[in-house]
Amino acid sequence: MAITAQEVNKLRQMTGAGMMDCKKALTEANGDFDAAIDLLRKKGQKVSASRSDRETTEGSVFTHTNDGKTEAVLIALGCETDFVAKNESFQELGNAILQVAVKEKPADIAALKSLKIGALTVEEKIIELVGKIGEKLEVIAYERLAGEAVVPYVHAGSKLGVLVALKNVNGGDVTDAGKDVAMQIAAMRPVGVDKDDVDESVVAREIEIGKEQARAEGKPEAMLEKIALGKLNKFYKDNTLLNQAFVKDNSMTIAQYLDSVNKGMTVAAFKRVAIGG
Repeated sequence: MAITAQEVNKLRQMTGAGMMDCKKALTEANGDFDAAIDLLRKKGQKVSASRSDRETTEGSVFTHTNDGKTEAVLIALGCETDFVAKNESFQELGNAILQVAVKEKPADIAALKSLKIGALTVEEKIIELVGKIGEKLEVIAYERLAGEAVVPYVHAGSKLGVLVALKNVNGGDVTDAGKDVAMQIAAMRPVGVDKDDVDESVVAREIEIGKEQARAEGKPEAMLEKIALGKLNKFYKDNTLLNQAFVKDNSMTIAQYLDSVNKGMTVAAFKRVAIGG
């Protein structure tokens, strides 16, 4: 049957797909709009599958904090190019996924993808947009953090996000201090809050590396363990948040900075998500 330009334009307005794709879908569906939309969605599935080996090194981080500033949610939606990351439809989808994550509190990304946004699941909405833009899209990360005070931070460019939970805040407004710590986490990439958070396998590896370095320097075998433990303490200082030198004032550690803001205040936990590395 003949498909009019008005019908093609109507489907384009409904779906955001290209003119030729809309015309082809309507022709194949014999003018049935619902069937044409299904065909376009199936095209999205094919596009998604054909690009499954592509890397989503671009994208955006989206965050939400509750009114009491005691819980925050972060999601990262990835794509292939910065151009798409800035696309209005991409940003709208990211915010929609964030809102459903905030409301439904899914356990993980798989559960998040099964939740509904309108009539479609999150996964189906992603496939639908893939069909429109022709790039691989995926939810790269989903994090939720609760505490006495939780502060979010999204770095310039929206490709890196941090959530930090503070404790012993004593009811004060610690937003500025939380942001300072979140910026520290963004820049310095700590592996844990304190040395107790460092995985035992990492500790064992650092000790072994320390021994090998000392051995290569010709140190006596009897001293290798002591030297390695000294190097391990340096590792903790450089790589655990509370022991790191505060970037804004390296005369104090993060632990000392927080204590100076509010006596006894410290970090309970943090999450750091980076797109593309």
